[in-house]
Amino acid sequence: MTTKKVQKKQKLRNAEYYDFQNVQDDLYAKSKANKVFKNLIEIISQEENIKLAYRNLKKNSGSKTAGVDKKNIFDLAKWQDERLVECVRKKFQWYQPQMVKRVEIPKGDSGKTRPLGIPTIMDRLIQQCIIQVLEPICEAKFHERSNGFRPNRSAENALAQCYKYMQVSKLHYVVDIDIKGFFDNVSHGKLLKQLWYLGIRDKKLISILSVMLKAEIAGIGFPEKGTPQGGIISPLLSNVVLNELDWWITSQWEEFPTDYNYLKIRKDNKKIDKGDKYRAIRRANLKECFIVRYADDFKLFCRSHEDAQRIFIATKLWLKERLGLDICPEKSKVISLKKEYSEFLGFKLKLHKNGKDKKGQVKYTVESHISDKAEKAIKKKTREHIKKIQNPMNMEKGYEAVLNYNAYILGIHFYYRFATHVCNDFSDIAFSVKKSLGARFKSKLKREGKHLLPCIKEHYGKSKQIRYIHNTAMAPIGFVQHKNPMFKPLSINKYTHEGRATIHKNLEKVDMNLMLYLMRNPVKDQSIEYNDNRLSLFAAQQGRCAITIQSLSIGQMHCHHKIPKEFGGYDIYKNLIFLTDKVHRLVHAVEDNTIQKYIELLKLDDKQLKIVNRLRILAQNELITK
Repeated sequence: MTTKKVQKKQKLRNAEYYDFQNVQDDLYAKSKANKVFKNLIEIISQEENIKLAYRNLKKNSGSKTAGVDKKNIFDLAKWQDERLVECVRKKFQWYQPQMVKRVEIPKGDSGKTRPLGIPTIMDRLIQQCIIQVLEPICEAKFHERSNGFRPNRSAENALAQCYKYMQVSKLHYVVDIDIKGFFDNVSHGKLLKQLWYLGIRDKKLISILSVMLKAEIAGIGFPEKGTPQGGIISPLLSNVVLNELDWWITSQWEEFPTDYNYLKIRKDNKKIDKGDKYRAIRRANLKECFIVRYADDFKLFCRSHEDAQRIFIATKLWLKERLGLDICPEKSKVISLKKEYSEFLGFKLKLHKNGKDKKGQVKYTVESHISDKAEKAIKKKTREHIKKIQNPMNMEKGYEAVLNYNAYILGIHFYYRFATHVCNDFSDIAFSVKKSLGARFKSKLKREGKHLLPCIKEHYGKSKQIRYIHNTAMAPIGFVQHKNPMFKPLSINKYTHEGRATIHKNLEKVDMNLMLYLMRNPVKDQSIEYNDNRLSLFAAQQGRCAITIQSLSIGQMHCHHKIPKEFGGYDIYKNLIFLTDKVHRLVHAVEDNTIQKYIELLKLDDKQLKIVNRLRILAQNELITK
């Protein structure tokens, strides 16, 4: 019997635990209605928001990275619940960020590096508190074709939009613009004004964000401009900056005002039909253009070379005059998609002839490949993984190396499968990789082995290219299936009840009143990690005792440490279990009459008693025998 996997989004589940969904929904609705917000610090400083920020932060893999104070999420986890909340609230009263750690990371295979600014873990917690309140407000104002660093949007959606304009809308010219050092050149003053324009008019919050942007960078000093990559809030702020560009481009064509209302609602899907409007304004010799953006990487699709040249010049001037940003001349140009490839997000896009349409005109369809730069990087990274598989210290390390290789192959297949010619591209890559495999492993590669992992069987079960090394199946790099990129459904929205319905299923078999009671009544003198994991555990056990399956209730339940803290146990999730108060007393009982009393009260069967005895051993108590 198989159980249906519950559909959930982790951040939405976290918001459920801390009863913050309604607050975010309300902020989104008010922002959509063009309301202004003058008291956001009160919401940001709420206990529920601070604890939710901790939970979201610890789920972030980057939380294990230390800042200049050499502390990470594990140090934050030791704080007592109430002390951490009090500390964060005090910081919001007079915020002074600590120094930002600067780290240089490789930028592709160019030999160049990209600077990352890593705030301290406490400053990252502060940023997380802020972003949980700012994001729903900004989401209501962001453009539909802004795809990067936003909930429920991805590179797939950006590609789908590109394919539509190239093939369906027949826009065969594209303007490629590369902003020179975007993250390093954002104007702080302009950014704060843009936030004000979006309705964020809490002067205290604006002041905090200003100080945050000007935080000292180790070895560099105090920046006068830029948003350091590496901060939790930087992606949102970068979208705020370029949101103005999105709407300016839209105003040049899509939203150009007309005296007559040409818009009408389609009968089939109830969407707005702009066809009549476009036909009318096309006669006015306006620049027909559409933007598709992913973070600071964007494309402008145009119908004619003349329109493309005009919008190129206009956009270049607008970026300089409005945002103080320069473009990179050697990477910015107008491209005819019938003749040249245009690169975007690791893909290269072009149009090729594909017969004729009903009117007898030449029909063009999209041809997309993995970009040359990305293909080179894939080959290099794959060889590095193969090298690690070749000489492991032991069988266990060899198995681990194969798992890492498989994870990498699955990742690149899932990302690049939206290229129309992905099969040919990976076939070429596989030819190169097979040489490396043959040279390094020779006769060690087998057609059969012990470990065929479920994910490999699911995605590559039909392939004859599967080979085994260290008794473990390797994902065949040459076996990939193309998938058409899809648009983000308009109905999906993280900040409306209806919009969440298709992507997330709320907790059903859990008493939410009791869950919220636990959230609002943390165990005093325990760490925030303990109290946070207590909520996850309560939901996972569906509000029932792990041994008797009896429903838990206030005053008659306990979140027990399997290995007690006095014996070296931690507050981690795996070391906790919810029990009724009677079962908990039995686990810790040492007197014979006490043990006998609870055995008679609970009437445990052999299986239940076995679990109790496991917990007693961990608590260094003697086994109970019937």
